[in-house]
Amino acid sequence: MKRKPETSSPAAPARAVTKEDVARAAGVSHITVSRVINTPEKVSPDTRAKVESFIASMGYIPNLLAGGLASRRTRIVAAIVPTISHSIFAETVRGLSERLSLQGYQLLLGQTNYSEEAETALVEAFIGRRVDGLVLTGVQHTARTRQRLKAAGIPVVETWDLTRRPIDMLAGFDNVDAGRAMGNYLHDKGYRRMAFVGGEDPRGMARFTGMRTALLALGAAEPVHVRVPMGSFLHAGRESIAMLLDRHPDVDAAFFSNDVIAAGAAMECARRGVAVPGRIALAGFANLEIAPEVLPALTTVQISAHQIGLTAADMLLTRFDGRNVEQPVCDLGYSIIERDST
Repeated sequence: MKRKPETSSPAAPARAVTKEDVARAAGVSHITVSRVINTPEKVSPDTRAKVESFIASMGYIPNLLAGGLASRRTRIVAAIVPTISHSIFAETVRGLSERLSLQGYQLLLGQTNYSEEAETALVEAFIGRRVDGLVLTGVQHTARTRQRLKAAGIPVVETWDLTRRPIDMLAGFDNVDAGRAMGNYLHDKGYRRMAFVGGEDPRGMARFTGMRTALLALGAAEPVHVRVPMGSFLHAGRESIAMLLDRHPDVDAAFFSNDVIAAGAAMECARRGVAVPGRIALAGFANLEIAPEVLPALTTVQISAHQIGLTAADMLLTRFDGRNVEQPVCDLGYSIIERDST
């Protein structure tokens, strides 16, 4: 009779280290371990150091969700931005992360690709995960988003825009006024036939509206509006300036909805041997890192992107502490940075 080959039974999966395991190893109660994790200031330095040493050596990972559900706090904040593909919103996210992390909060990030419906889905997903607060980009949202946020009852900060009636709190600037200021600036510099290049997102359209209003009030010609895909990159700038130069040879200045597109336009002008600003002036928006580095350096609208993140975080932290925010609508303003491109 043939013997059946011996087979080894599969190894049992490793058991996760528990809080009770750490407590036994450290010779303390599980309540003391919980305090070290959640309220370390209530534990003596010697005990805290001993427990933290065992937590590290044993590889224990606290169940933060369970603790959050018990206290109705997860110490997680969610931020929703249109795109993470280039740096236009990166400084705001950096400001949020810097301030929140100092207070023990983690930041979750969601991307909408400029879709209000995608924003609604992200809001519902983040609320379902019991985030403590939400940071949104812009003030245009679906009715469902507003309804869900109202029902959730958590602190919300809208950013990168301005309105007299925010959902809850706001840290941003006036896009219409920024566009108006650039229109006035270019007119004062002697340019008379202008173009605006940007996507059809609400903030970009607001900048175009501001520019158009300023120019018409000055008796200047209606600006040419060149639409590019939302979230555009350098190639959109190259394509848009090529179209302007070919189809609108009378245009002598172009205002771009962000510095990335404007930088692409500057590169295309250099490739074609088109003088900037001799033949056409170029201006961008946001004063991104690329703005002073291209040739010629870009005139742009400086906005306080990093400060928007810091301010939004401070607003949330104030509310988390149970205090009222003294200035729930904070207009952080803008300024025009003049460089060689105009």
